[in-house]
Amino acid sequence: MRESYIVEGESSSRIDAYLAGILEGVSRSYIQKLVKEEKILVNGKTVKSNYKVAAGDEVEVEIPEPEPLAILPEKMDLDIVYEDEDVILINKPKGMVVHPAAGHYEHTLVNGLLYHCQGQLSGINGVMRPGIVHRIDMDTTGILIVCKNDMAHNAISEQLKVHSITRKYQAIVHGRIAEEEGTVDAPIGRHPVDRKKMSVNYKNGKEAVTHYRVLKRFSRYTHIECQLETGRTHQIRVHMASIGHPLLGDALYGPSKCPYALCGQTLHAGVLGFIHPRTGVYMEFTAPLPEYFTELLEKLD
Repeated sequence: MRESYIVEGESSSRIDAYLAGILEGVSRSYIQKLVKEEKILVNGKTVKSNYKVAAGDEVEVEIPEPEPLAILPEKMDLDIVYEDEDVILINKPKGMVVHPAAGHYEHTLVNGLLYHCQGQLSGINGVMRPGIVHRIDMDTTGILIVCKNDMAHNAISEQLKVHSITRKYQAIVHGRIAEEEGTVDAPIGRHPVDRKKMSVNYKNGKEAVTHYRVLKRFSRYTHIECQLETGRTHQIRVHMASIGHPLLGDALYGPSKCPYALCGQTLHAGVLGFIHPRTGVYMEFTAPLPEYFTELLEKLD
């Protein structure tokens, strides 16, 4: 599908922001992908995502036909916290990848959702991530919201954008945190050397804010609750490591050796609250700590 638009009035918006405001059901990140693929032209020429449109510009957009969904539905025993015609909330177990990616095309949450929802998931984020509006890491447990249609997807995306969704996590970190609570306000971007990692990056990072408070102190560790304002990749893991308190079990950002038999970081998304996209009513849900987490708390002294 190819569409053409003439920019009217005084405008200095970025091309991705401009098109996100006029193309229904198309996310800004997808528009940026189209820009990179040179499927968006301004006055007949390719541009970058940060190009600022001006009055009189002719913007041509080519949106490819939807790709056939190659990800197969799989019957799974999903832990469903809540479900209606618009959204479904899942309590994700440790070790489950949220959406297919290189090396993980089967047994992901998306595979299970395709079976459970019979394909009725939003299509905004493409064939590999149907319904997925945010994610949690493979070894992080807990609650996340999935959207069944584009209306819900757009509404939840906007709430994520303006930081109005409640997201509270529990974690166990190395060391004893002295203060009762605190905030880490430090931008996060790709690590300048290790491309598998994220890092606090003041030059090229994006805004990231994490609030934390102490739940219980042990001799060498601290049990904390973290509340996110933003949702950057590995945010809690990077932020806590940056202040000298990496998550227990997190070999990527903390010590490579762990004194306990853990599969990855001790991090659990325990609370998720949002305004329902159809009713406008605020809803909040909780997912109990997984067994491994509660058993570990009993072992610590």
